[in-house]
Amino acid sequence: MRHFAALLDRLGYTPGRTAKLRLMTAYFRATPDPDRGWALAALTDGLPFSFPVRRTLAALMDKRLDAELLRLSRDYVGDTAETVALVWPEPAEVQAAPRLADVVAELALIDKGDLGARIEGWLDRLDATGRWALLKLLTGALRVGVSGRLAKTAVADLAHGNADQVEEIWHGLSPPYLSLFAWLEGRAEKPDISGAPVFRPLMLAHPLEDKDFEALDIEAIAAEWKWDGIRVQLAAGRGEARLYSRSGDDIGPSFPDVLGAVRFDGVLDGELLIKRGDDIAPFNDLQQRLNRKAVTGRMLAQYPAHIRLYDALMIGDEDLRGLAFTQRRRRLEEWFVANRPHAMDLSAVLTFTSKADLAAVWRTTRGIGIEGLMLKRRDSPYLPGRPKGHWWKWKRAALTVDCVLMYAQRGSGKRSSYYSDFTFGAWRETSDGSRTLVPVGKAYSGYTDAELVDLDRWIRTHTVSRFGPVRSVVAELVLEVAFDAIQRSPRHKSGVAMRFPRIHRIRWDKPAADAARLAEIEQLIDQS
Repeated sequence: MRHFAALLDRLGYTPGRTAKLRLMTAYFRATPDPDRGWALAALTDGLPFSFPVRRTLAALMDKRLDAELLRLSRDYVGDTAETVALVWPEPAEVQAAPRLADVVAELALIDKGDLGARIEGWLDRLDATGRWALLKLLTGALRVGVSGRLAKTAVADLAHGNADQVEEIWHGLSPPYLSLFAWLEGRAEKPDISGAPVFRPLMLAHPLEDKDFEALDIEAIAAEWKWDGIRVQLAAGRGEARLYSRSGDDIGPSFPDVLGAVRFDGVLDGELLIKRGDDIAPFNDLQQRLNRKAVTGRMLAQYPAHIRLYDALMIGDEDLRGLAFTQRRRRLEEWFVANRPHAMDLSAVLTFTSKADLAAVWRTTRGIGIEGLMLKRRDSPYLPGRPKGHWWKWKRAALTVDCVLMYAQRGSGKRSSYYSDFTFGAWRETSDGSRTLVPVGKAYSGYTDAELVDLDRWIRTHTVSRFGPVRSVVAELVLEVAFDAIQRSPRHKSGVAMRFPRIHRIRWDKPAADAARLAEIEQLIDQS
């Protein structure tokens, strides 16, 4: 456990992708099985256990520290695991730290009622860094600046390979990944996943810049609408079907209406949407279905899921990824006509004759409620990752509106000392001529580090009330907010919800009274 804790600690304070890769590769090379496999699981998908850890920790801390002092400490530190690790009493005598594999083995068998005593015993055997790492492991919130993809790249470096080789077989494996390490170290053959419904790395696009558009050979490009859903991969084989997000997370249990009717083998690429008749519902409707552990019949009826297909990686057991886009598209169209799969259709390939024609099509996207265009080289094979010069995403221009800062919340991790999450509002006018601010969105990106310091200083000197980590501020500061779309939402007090809001500009110069009215923002719904 101490070696794993040291790894997490160094990762958290090490900037730069290359340096983090070196740390993880060295750890995986030096650490024996099965500890390194469980560490890899923690850095990628998380451990396959679910316990009421936060409630258990609260009960343990009640016996050791005043509740108000713990709350104030948590507010200052910004992280529950780090707070508990720092205030936990040091043991009277040094004890041997538990192994990571032993912790996981006990968790697999432990009863929830015994969890508190077990955590208490482990914490008493660890130093502050070890306690922090243990609690991060149990809560599944490592936050050390490492993505699952980066961890897989570090593992692949054991064999001087690349993460795509690991990603290709990843979903056919399970922790502690003994067969994976055996293959990478040359002690066994590559795990066989043929025919299994596993995730294949997606091909991603680069944002289209002016120089890219100028360099385009228009005759070599195909264009499709960029739909406002979530990118998914449908994999079917060996009598199973799974639905994966772009990051490889299995989201199928939330969409039984899509998976339940799959009667084919293959791997298809598309966009998950909510469809009503011929119309695509706003993204806010799709959010009602995401991350649902239980899906009711009423939800299936209200928010029917649909996949709009873009591409085919495999049909049956034939791998199509080496073919050109136009060939894959033709095979996909032939397959679709022959199979007519339930709750799926094909994304249209658009017609245009010149760059001016294509730009004119792009300018129509906001008016018809589409996110933008996807441009793809006709001769492009299906390449994992984000290869340059093959696919581009040409998103419609963002909408902007001036709003008034209402609340600010402390961030987590490196931002725990700053108020970095901002709730902003617009003026709602009433029939008697008065007006009040109502929240229309929340953003925590778009500003520079220097602007964050200025915002934090302003918030601290203009606070009117506090609610734990949240401060209410005087209604004086105007933020120009950029967002991709806006829809009606009965779940929000203002009745609207923004899509991907971010801070575009801080309007230090603008009076709050001149910020947007809610009625003005509602008019933008028709432009979304």
